[in-house]
Amino acid sequence: MQLEEKLRELDLADPLAALREEFALPEGIVYLDGNSLGARPRASLARATQMIEQEWGEGLICSWNTAQWSTLSTRLGDKLAKLIGADQGEVAVTDTTTVNLFKTLAAGLRVQAKRAPQRKVILSELHNFPADLYIIEGLTDLLQQGYELQLIEKPEDLNAKLNDQVALVLLTHVNYKSGHMYDMAATTELIHQNGALALWDLAHSAGAVPVELKAAKADYAIGCTYKYLNGGPGAPAFVWVSPELCDATWQPLSGWWGHARQFAMAPNYEPASGIARYLCGTQPLVSLGMVECGLDIFAKTDIPALRRKSLALTDLFIELVESQCAHHPLTLVTPRNHAERGSHVSFEHPHGYAIVQALIAKGVIGDYREPMIMRFGFTPLYTSFQDVGTAVKALLDVLDNETWRNPQYQTRRAVT
Repeated sequence: MQLEEKLRELDLADPLAALREEFALPEGIVYLDGNSLGARPRASLARATQMIEQEWGEGLICSWNTAQWSTLSTRLGDKLAKLIGADQGEVAVTDTTTVNLFKTLAAGLRVQAKRAPQRKVILSELHNFPADLYIIEGLTDLLQQGYELQLIEKPEDLNAKLNDQVALVLLTHVNYKSGHMYDMAATTELIHQNGALALWDLAHSAGAVPVELKAAKADYAIGCTYKYLNGGPGAPAFVWVSPELCDATWQPLSGWWGHARQFAMAPNYEPASGIARYLCGTQPLVSLGMVECGLDIFAKTDIPALRRKSLALTDLFIELVESQCAHHPLTLVTPRNHAERGSHVSFEHPHGYAIVQALIAKGVIGDYREPMIMRFGFTPLYTSFQDVGTAVKALLDVLDNETWRNPQYQTRRAVT
């Protein structure tokens, strides 16, 4: 059987194939960057129009009540909860991933300051997403209480670095560069055995791979909605806190939206109970509405089905790249083991940036991360098996013909 025929048959047999129609994908484009910015749900345009013309334009300020704007963050959290193994009332969609990290990190340190004040180390990974490390650096400098950041270089180094000085461990469930995925339950148990708290960044997990926060007994989790959840560029992020810790302390960004009696206009802060205390200022309503469009698509499938397709897509991509492009200096960075793989595949190449630019010019959109890493994201909701074949064919053409040497592909743009 020819490869093209095999790919067509895989798409015909795909139980998720119809979900592709939920997205406004440009004709002639193979989009393999949903791990960075998800595609636009078709419903988002009508939803934005409704919010702007009707809810804002006609309802004006009354829409805080009549359109239930005031509860949208937590109602969206309830829709998202099932995708990350949380219960109703435990998740809020609000602020950015970075801001939510600051809130949860500070709250965790407050909890540990009461339990074990000698614990002053925050442990993370050298290859974590840099923004996470920047926030830790900023918070430790702000607190001026002897806190310090320590980094592990590889996941297997974690056990050796855990000791009675570690207060909290921040890990990204699926690494943004390599696509390596932690065993959340086993890793959280290891962290807890050493007396530390576990904070998980789910930016490259939510909506693509199985996440079971409560079953894993995690303590805190944050993540974005604009990748696999398709909430739109810069869409609000989400925050989850274990019910056992949620009311143990309050987060430092004590804005009025997290107040127990918001419209009492009291001069002193009184945190709301539950996840609502992790809200801060007035919410970005139109952006939240776009998040809802993305989340509603997930109601038409489930995570196990998405995971099966994700693994099938990434397996196929790895197989085709390695078999068809073997004569080029490509190095697979992503784990082959399914239990350790997220939903994107990364290959190293000495000229990775230029190759990605040449691919984009051919209508195959991936992205690049230093050093030398070409990332290709496989979003099960809308990526087809034929997309995989088209992408590998384009990659082979760019490599064989050295199209990437064109000067226009050498110039670094502001966003890679």
